[in-house]
Amino acid sequence: MTGTVINTGTIIAGSLIGILLKNIIPARLSDRVMQGMGLLTLIIGFSMVQEGQETIILLLSLVIGAAIGELLDLDAKLTWIGQSLENRFKGTQDRFTKGFVTTSLIFCVGPMAILGAIEDGLTGDYTILLTKAIMDGITSIAFASTLGIGVLFSALPVFLYQGSITLLASAVRSLLLPELVAEVTAVGGALIIGLGFNILEIGRIKVANLLPALLVPLLIGKYFLA
Repeated sequence: MTGTVINTGTIIAGSLIGILLKNIIPARLSDRVMQGMGLLTLIIGFSMVQEGQETIILLLSLVIGAAIGELLDLDAKLTWIGQSLENRFKGTQDRFTKGFVTTSLIFCVGPMAILGAIEDGLTGDYTILLTKAIMDGITSIAFASTLGIGVLFSALPVFLYQGSITLLASAVRSLLLPELVAEVTAVGGALIIGLGFNILEIGRIKVANLLPALLVPLLIGKYFLA
């Protein structure tokens, strides 16, 4: 859990720095930063998708994951959490929810969150999560300067998500083959691409409803990988 605790701390610290710099950074610069983050998110997503070996696994994962996500309506639940927290901070308006939801997905969906939490749980080596913590800290500064305090609260789902993976890693050790991890990475990349479009405000993709897709490769991957 050491890596996850450090990661959570850098998100909180970065968010506080970003909030303090909010009045210093011009709105025009903040807009350009957001566009840059959107483009970077797309680039990362496309690079992650290329990690997969079987397109059929990606396709089935997205279809099955979307069906489960829609039934559970995870997007609405995550939005509700953001709105509930928003009520405690009057005057932030929709920026709170957008900051909470967007950065929660960015920090949780990436392959480093999965691989780092697994490595931390299996061996106690949190090098991957330490690297991720630095990246997330920088990212949280950029987002918090534009979207406000909602970014800070994304540290909570990061702690719960990565911490749960770390604690469960030993129980699913037999499933953690490199090929399966690559397929999970590819699915995560597809979700990251959708998130990039949302950041750039190109359409509205309910990425949260696709989160169950990350688990599907672990269930069906062995039937398609040689």
